[in-house]
Amino acid sequence: MKKRIIIGLAVYSVTFLLSGLYIVYVIHSGTSKLNNIIRLHQIEILREHFLIQIKRVQSDLALRNTPNARQFDTVVKDIRNMHMLVETCFRCHHDPPVRERLEELRGMTDHYQDSMSRVLTFRANTARLAEEEAAAFQSGEELTRKVADMIALTSARLSERTNRALEDISRSRILLFVLLAVGPVLTAALGLVLVRGITNPLNRLLEATRTLKSGNLDYRVEGLKEEFGELADSFNEMSVSLKEQMHRMQRAEQMVVVGELAAGLAHEVKNPMAGIKAAMSVLSEEQYLTAEDRDVLQRVVAEIVHLEGLMRSFINFAKPQKPRFESVNVNNILNTTLTFYLKAHSIGESNERIRIEKDFQEVPAVRADTSQLQQVFLNLFLNAIDAMPNGGTLGVRSVLEKDGGRVRIEISDSGKGIREDLLDKVFQPFFTTKAKGSGLGLAISRQLVEQHGGSIGVANRPEGGVMFTIRLPAKGEGEAAA
Repeated sequence: MKKRIIIGLAVYSVTFLLSGLYIVYVIHSGTSKLNNIIRLHQIEILREHFLIQIKRVQSDLALRNTPNARQFDTVVKDIRNMHMLVETCFRCHHDPPVRERLEELRGMTDHYQDSMSRVLTFRANTARLAEEEAAAFQSGEELTRKVADMIALTSARLSERTNRALEDISRSRILLFVLLAVGPVLTAALGLVLVRGITNPLNRLLEATRTLKSGNLDYRVEGLKEEFGELADSFNEMSVSLKEQMHRMQRAEQMVVVGELAAGLAHEVKNPMAGIKAAMSVLSEEQYLTAEDRDVLQRVVAEIVHLEGLMRSFINFAKPQKPRFESVNVNNILNTTLTFYLKAHSIGESNERIRIEKDFQEVPAVRADTSQLQQVFLNLFLNAIDAMPNGGTLGVRSVLEKDGGRVRIEISDSGKGIREDLLDKVFQPFFTTKAKGSGLGLAISRQLVEQHGGSIGVANRPEGGVMFTIRLPAKGEGEAAA
């Protein structure tokens, strides 16, 4: 979104900068054209004055020796003015062709002026005077036609140029109006795009927050991109974390209730069961009992022992002992559990056909309770052996994860695995896939691992069987265990 805003503002700024430059160019160009047209009109007026002055001199020549003739000084003044006007034309900058025509015009003007000077100063011969007057008048007529032709040509070109300049100015004015009209529209469109680009994702996030507040922790924000996409990912992670925390709180509340029930149940059942067990044991030793009755009584005692074990597991799950943390070597605990405890608890012909594969890598020490970790590992080993009644492979592996923050322990078997729809229920209390079992072993294991700040998970292996993965926080880098 940040890139879109920057690009939008950049396009907006460049557009208005170019528009401003174009407006400045249009104003400057229009002003130059108008100044040029004004200058050309001034030149045309100057040439018209020159033509008028020529006609005035011609009139003085025609009225010579008549009662309407003007004074000599006035005629001389008109001739000088005519010369001054033609010289004025050379003060402006002209193209070579125009300057060439002006030079020709000045030559004709000088010739006409000389002719008039001779007419004004000649007195001796009347016939000669008449010829000079005729020559001067003819020269004036040619000069008049020349100037009139130049004025006509200039007027036509000036009119054409004026019309073209006015058309350009009109088009420029229309473009300016268009720019002035498009500016607010473009501003509104850009603002709308930016506002929608911000408000729509915010509204979706606000709706997601309200949904989350209503208790729907499974709601996820999808489809957002860029910065809002990152925010949506963080929101989804927060939802997952909240759901996990809520489940943990629910489990904690359940544990409190179970603990209270366990304490009451233990108090109410423990003593009567102990009495029953003692009575059945004494009764089974009576000599008058038949072998069949004695066997029944021994089974009753065995079931009472089983119930006592179940009660102990139940109490341990409801009120687990607090771990006593110390720096321990995970590889040593795994080795000890496999070597001693597993042999002591593994009973049956199938265990002779179970192959143990160990892959203990160099890992850092962890802070843990040795007895509780042994309980967790032993429970997982026994589950793996139970899953392979006809024999198989028990795999045990320890490795330091890539980030160096956790030690991973993998315990796998080559049994038939667990149904996919039951994997998420494996660690729930009283859930079991065995024909006999309380369903508390894995739940207690999970509880003990979480007390150590770790996590435990389960998944089916592609080649068959199940793998349990335990992750425990490493004590520190450099404190490696052999």
